[in-house]
Amino acid sequence: MKLRDQVALVTGGGRGIGRAVALAFAREGARVTLAARTRTELDAVAAEVRGSGGRALAVPADVTQESSVVELVARTLAEFGRIDILVTAAGAAAFGPVADSKLEEWELMMAVNLRGVYLTCRAALAPMIRQRRGTIINVVSVAAKQPIPGCAAYAASKHGVLGFTRVLAEELRPHGVRVGAICPGAVNTPLWDSIANPPDRARMLAPEDVAEAAVLMASLPPRASLEDLTLLPAGGIL
Repeated sequence: MKLRDQVALVTGGGRGIGRAVALAFAREGARVTLAARTRTELDAVAAEVRGSGGRALAVPADVTQESSVVELVARTLAEFGRIDILVTAAGAAAFGPVADSKLEEWELMMAVNLRGVYLTCRAALAPMIRQRRGTIINVVSVAAKQPIPGCAAYAASKHGVLGFTRVLAEELRPHGVRVGAICPGAVNTPLWDSIANPPDRARMLAPEDVAEAAVLMASLPPRASLEDLTLLPAGGIL
């Protein structure tokens, strides 16, 4: 098992990419804290982990709220004693031209996608720095690298996460903590359920594809760091 005895904290762990990452990490031997806003989804994923012999802690949390994130990290430390891996997979998205966009959609994406990553990473830094070991994986998007019409607000939030990730990697390098970004193309998750006329979902990546990339980044030997991984559907950007 590539992650035996490690502790992973996964935001957005109730469904989509976060769920797939949590299950993949558990299969590789990690103890997993699952965080999301919906308790029923968290409990279902935690039950899957425990059903396969793993250990899971489900913590309802809102990554946009500092107090909620601080409590999330505190509960993980109380349960497992350490945090070796952080994956920030919580996200929000809305698509359409800027001319038709709504301020509340912009603010939601900035709050969840950017503020949430900042708060979660910051809260997890102290235990990782103390143990001089850790891996932070921020789930970004190919929209941070490629201009895609209709994605302006989403892309702006993800550009921010990518820039934040790169700076954090340099700040934490002397402390033995690795920081990297996975930038996937379109992934077939429940996010698309509410999107009118989405791309062909059969051609998208599966959440499990992103999870395998996360396992790779988290399981590299300490002397190596994979800091920017772009993962696309085989047919290219949708």
